[in-house]
Parts: sequence; C-alpha cells; structure tokens
Amino acid sequence: MASNPHMELDQKYDHYDFPTTAPETKPGHPGHTTKEQDAAVHQIRMLLEKEGYTKNLDTLTLLRFLRARKFDVQLSKKMFEDCEKWRAEFGGGVDNLVRTFNYKEKPQIMAYYPQYYHKTDREGRPVYIESMGKIDLHAMRKITTDERMLQNLVVEYEKLADPRLPACSRKSGQLLETCCTIMDMKGVGLMKAPEVYGYLQSASGISQNYYPERLGKLYIINAPWGFSSVFSVVKRFLDPVTVAKIHVLGSSYQKELFGQVPKENLPKQVGGTCACPGGCELSDEGPFAVEQAGSVGEQ
Repeated sequence: MASNPHMELDQKYDHYDFPTTAPETKPGHPGHTTKEQDAAVHQIRMLLEKEGYTKNLDTLTLLRFLRARKFDVQLSKKMFEDCEKWRAEFGGGVDNLVRTFNYKEKPQIMAYYPQYYHKTDREGRPVYIESMGKIDLHAMRKITTDERMLQNLVVEYEKLADPRLPACSRKSGQLLETCCTIMDMKGVGLMKAPEVYGYLQSASGISQNYYPERLGKLYIINAPWGFSSVFSVVKRFLDPVTVAKIHVLGSSYQKELFGQVPKENLPKQVGGTCACPGGCELSDEGPFAVEQAGSVGEQ
C-alpha cells in the first residue's frame, strides 16, 4: 500500500500554522498515510460528527487516536469519546482549567518533585525531565494537593500540544508530535516506591488514555539495581512499539543520552552543562519560550 506524499487536509477542521509532514515515514503518520488510513480518518470524523462532536476533529488529532488503536475505527472512536467526556469533567473542564489555573506553589513543589520541559533533543522535540528520587509526597501535601498536582500535569500536557510542539515544528521545519522524556531514578529505593505508586498510576493513566501518541523516546537513567530485570517482565505486556521507545540505563547513561540530547541542552542535574538563571526547572527554555518572548515584544 503506497503512502500519500502529502496529508489530506480538511478545510473545516485543519487550520495549522506549522508543518504537517512527520519525519517518521511509517504508515499512519501525517504525510505518510495510506489511502485506507485516510479513509479511516474520514470515517471516524463522520461517526463523531453524527454523535454531535464538533471539537478536536482535526486530522492530526484523529490520526493520533487511530494510531493508538491500530486504526480500528470503533476502538479509536471509543477512546476519543472517553477522552472528550474526561475533558468536559476534569477540573471543571480542561479548556477552562488551562485558562484559569495558577500553580503559584510550583517553585516550592519543584524542590520535592522536579518535573519540567527544558529545551530540545537532536530531533527538535521538547525534552521533559522528571527526578523521581526526589519525590516527597508527604512534604508536597503540606503545600498542595494531589488534585492540584494532577491539574498541573494536565495543563502542562495542554501546553505541550500548544504552544510547545507547534513552536518546535516551526523551528525544525517538520511536524513534531512527541517529546523526549528523561526519568531520573537516582535515589529511588524500595522504601519510597509504594508512596509514589498511587500518584504515578493516576498520572500515567491520564497520559495513556487522554494524550495518546505523545511519547517519542523515554530514557530511564540511574535505574536502580534490579530495575532492568523487573522491566524485562513488564515489557512483555506492553505494545512492541512502546517498548522500542524505552531505554533503561544505569549510572553510565551519558554517552547514549547525549547521543539523543545535546549536552548543552541538559541541566547539570542530569549530567548536562546548562545552568539557566533561576534554575532550569523554572526556565521553560526552548523554541516555545523564544516565540512567546517575541510575541510579547511585538505588542
């Protein structure tokens, strides 16, 4: 099945101001879809319109849901509907949450759970970093609530979709739909693990169910002894496509990680050389920050 050289755009829903051809040449990715996959996009859009849906029916979004369910239209439709129901309910409505959420306690929370976007990898994608070993939920709950932590997670996912990924796509000249995640396990031990599982389970559920096809690569660095053995069992239950994106590394991770992310784009905390004024955790450095600064300067 030959792929189409250009993505078929829908005049009603597709209004993009960034490239729409993905660097991945695999069928199912924008700019590389087969006629059958294009037909699946039209079919799921038609079915959702009949159900009364009018938002998030653009081609890029529908392709992500279709890829997440192997282009099974009915399963993809169910996933989309579940997502829209969740979006309407979570935090009083996700769209409203993004406009009104003020995570004023963020600088304090960063001391106990650093999680942030910072610059880009060699493919131009946003880099997302989490320091799992620093998590102290007991201390965090004195400052905020699990609900607000999850709300912040969702707001950051929404910002990934816009403005981060569009800005990175414009700079790279190709469509970028995913991020490169670095999960630093330094300091994670058996005693701390049960404390964070509940929150992480909720967080990962949001990611998998409502933000499909956003993971480009995941580097688990400073993985503790025995982690690789556990992962070798867990990965049997994961989709092979997902497994191929995950790289479990020990303390000698630098060479492989630097092959994906330039050393100067990584904070010192994970072996890089970057030291943003005020801390990399709060800088939000990247093409997205440059665009935002430019738009403010033009006003």
